[in-house]
Amino acid sequence: MFERVLSFLRDLPAAGETKPSADDPRVAASALLYHVMNADGVRQDVEWERFKQILAETYSVSGAELDALAAAGERADNEAIDLYAFTSVLKRDLDAEARKAFIGLMWEIVYADGELHELEDNTVWRVAELIGVERHDRIEARRKAAAGAPGARGDSSDE
Repeated sequence: MFERVLSFLRDLPAAGETKPSADDPRVAASALLYHVMNADGVRQDVEWERFKQILAETYSVSGAELDALAAAGERADNEAIDLYAFTSVLKRDLDAEARKAFIGLMWEIVYADGELHELEDNTVWRVAELIGVERHDRIEARRKAAAGAPGARGDSSDE
């Protein structure tokens, strides 16, 4: 299932000739991943590396193209008023399984530093609500990410 989601994401139109915009699903995803990485006000190197690794794996990009996608996501997030511009793009372009998988990617970034901060949790909750991911799917994705995080000290409650 996850491979099918990754395949779908890779097949989205490539950024190239035109300047990437928040309406590009890859930029929207990058902006949301960047946003959750910075939700607690501290961007750690391990989070930045996981962010770039997720972009590289999901979109089969590297080098300058990877740097451009990361920068486009950062710029879009910094210019955004709210998350709706990005979530509406993902809700439109991703099927239900791909949206669940995207929430899983957000949790991977949250747990990259082994900790769950309440602002990160709230950000993932809001994004999940806006893209139509059910509570139980969000919680299951959180559990999987927490279990895979070295030294994770995340909350194991059901919210």
